[in-house]
Amino acid sequence: MAEYLIYFNQQWVGDHSAEWFRGRGPLAAAVVDEIKAAGAYVFAGGLEEDGPVFSADATSGTLTFTDGPYAETKEWLGGLTVVDVADEETARMWAGKIAEACGWPQEVRRFGRQPATR
Repeated sequence: MAEYLIYFNQQWVGDHSAEWFRGRGPLAAAVVDEIKAAGAYVFAGGLEEDGPVFSADATSGTLTFTDGPYAETKEWLGGLTVVDVADEETARMWAGKIAEACGWPQEVRRFGRQPATR
């Protein structure tokens, strides 16, 4: 089994009416329920656009916290799902279902191997 991150950048969502978004919510929730029923669910959630954003940086040798995004960027993470599945084909399937339910693109990346625990 391997864990895959399925995510989207907020800018990929596009401009839609509140009614359009209300219609997509139940579709996305149904896919998450399907992932849970399949035993592949690890985590899913959307990020708050107006919520707190801060960075922690210790590269200078001193830990500093900065309000706001770390880097100036045109795109930022909007939401994510983590699935634990047997293969890439299954990760693609879940990403496709999420993309269809949400109505915007999803990108998929596999997590690297985790260090062995004692």
